[in-house]
Amino acid sequence: MEQPNLNYIYNMSGGDKDFEQKLIDIIKAEFPNEKAFYFSNIEAGNYKETAGNVHKIKHKISILGLEKSYEVAVNYENNLMEHSTEGKIEFESILQNITDFLETL
Repeated sequence: MEQPNLNYIYNMSGGDKDFEQKLIDIIKAEFPNEKAFYFSNIEAGNYKETAGNVHKIKHKISILGLEKSYEVAVNYENNLMEHSTEGKIEFESILQNITDFLETL
């Protein structure tokens, strides 16, 4: 599995360490809540809302340099819109991967 990284943030910041830290802090603050909403909605069978959760999380997946994982999220989001949970296991593995990474920051 590909590993999250901060390369996108570093490239976008132009070396501004305060900016980098602000972005990292935002991701660390928002991701757990977005993940919790995702699990709440998927467990309740709220596919449309879950697709919205995946859509929001997709942006963090991209910012953390997870290109293949982003494609998994896109496909899963589309499946959810069709009331299918195909891709759920892979997506939730990505969530855990990101959680583990953020804990190291």
